[in-house]
Amino acid sequence: MNAPDPAIAHASGPMPHVLNTYGRLPIALTHGHGCWLWDSQGRRYLDGLGGIAVNTLGHGHPKLVPALQDQVARMIHCSNYYEVPLQEQLAAKLCEISGLAGAFFCNSGLEANEAAIKIARKYGHDKGVERPEIIVYEAAFHGRSIATLSATGNAKVQRGFEPLVEGFVRVPLNDVAAVQEVAQTHPNVVAVFLEVIQGEGGINRTRAEYLRQIRQLCDEQGWLLMLDEVQCGLGRTGKWFAHQWAGIRPDVMPLAKGLGSGVPIGAVVCGPKAVNVLGPGNHGTTFGGNPLAMRAGVETLRIMEEDGLIAHAATVAEVLWAALREGLAGMKGVVEMRGQGLMIGIELDRPCGALLLRAAEAGLMISVTAERVIRLLPPLVLSADEARQIAAILVPLVRQFLSESGVPAS
Repeated sequence: MNAPDPAIAHASGPMPHVLNTYGRLPIALTHGHGCWLWDSQGRRYLDGLGGIAVNTLGHGHPKLVPALQDQVARMIHCSNYYEVPLQEQLAAKLCEISGLAGAFFCNSGLEANEAAIKIARKYGHDKGVERPEIIVYEAAFHGRSIATLSATGNAKVQRGFEPLVEGFVRVPLNDVAAVQEVAQTHPNVVAVFLEVIQGEGGINRTRAEYLRQIRQLCDEQGWLLMLDEVQCGLGRTGKWFAHQWAGIRPDVMPLAKGLGSGVPIGAVVCGPKAVNVLGPGNHGTTFGGNPLAMRAGVETLRIMEEDGLIAHAATVAEVLWAALREGLAGMKGVVEMRGQGLMIGIELDRPCGALLLRAAEAGLMISVTAERVIRLLPPLVLSADEARQIAAILVPLVRQFLSESGVPAS
């Protein structure tokens, strides 16, 4: 008799030995193919979440799987005491597609953002600023370490972890006058740190003109422009990076999530102003830049190019947006649909966390963020037919939910 699959054996009950840090749904996923997932009960789901923008190539991609199997057989990890040629290969490709100059590799978006904060502070100290400050934004989310939590603009996730780290000045998104005022009143500012599209904050898009204005202001003030592309980067908006729609380049760009198609990876890509700020002993990591993660990153970018996934994502996004707009048109309780490409937020006029389970029961994986915003982040391999299926499942759920909440949905 074969031993039970651990993923299935522990699937349907509680997990009493795991810290209770997530509001989990009673679903245990066991495997996937393309944009489809299966659970331990054999139920199938269309993946509209992509592991929160992580599974760029979907699940079980026929080009990625053998490459990772090959790398596992060769080497999974080695210390950064030694050269890791795959790091240079991935860094060179990231510099090619971004126009920047160098990269540091870590394990997550949180770590990438933490490194960006350290770069900004070191940059300030190198200029003689004893207590550097960084401009950050309302509704921002940069991670859950103490430093990135302090940069985050969400009192709910900060609560209980005070005292927060000092050195952050918060402003509203898309308000250039607020940043100009900070420039006049805070002489210790050394950087501006923002998401091009706020993910956890509710899919709030930074305007292209605002990005150009902030780029100019950073140049005038000698500040670093640090653009968090952890969730919105890597082809999700129809370009490699969301800021490229504004025709600018950052000085520091944290990446993670989709870069490894599911293998944990983070990166900080730096331009000329920031590339030499950190030196030996200033920063480091045990697992970051390991050969398996680097191979995942190299292969992800290679497959994206070979398969034309950025153009594909832009095309299939048009199908999804059109189907959702048609289905939601005139529906009372729908405030706004916003985002870009395959990063979509549908804001309702009331909290809608209940839709998470309802969608799963209907065979669709979604997210709800900022309490009232349905978030869609499907894999970039999504087909046009699958895009229409997402809308066909989601729209009736939203209509029913709004109707039950006391307001006719149409």
